[in-house]
Amino acid sequence: MREIVRAVLQEEGVSEAEISLAFVDNAAIHQLNKRYLGHDEPTDVLSFPMSDPGSKRLTGELVIGAEVAQIEAKSRGHDVQAELALYVIHGLLHLCGYDDKSGAEAQKMRERERQYLRLLGLPDISPND
Repeated sequence: MREIVRAVLQEEGVSEAEISLAFVDNAAIHQLNKRYLGHDEPTDVLSFPMSDPGSKRLTGELVIGAEVAQIEAKSRGHDVQAELALYVIHGLLHLCGYDDKSGAEAQKMRERERQYLRLLGLPDISPND
């Protein structure tokens, strides 16, 4: 996962960063998703930026739903490590300023996810929205 973080941040032009990754179960990510986003369900990844926009050093935390990854990987027929990699990429893109609220933004984000999956030699498992 460290290599994924390094590769994505390097490609995004981030030279200084401190990123924390927390892999949690469904109960923990459900609680955080409800508390911070008002969504009463588990989710794949939550991104918590900790640096100011435009700051020289990118600081943030990714909370990754490990159980969600296991369930999704099994249902979609691929390796759980690839699913976790996708969540890390997705979360990092949020920390780098990407958003997926609108259709155009989501499409741009999915394209970047696919680019990074290819760069890292991973299968294209990014969802087709």
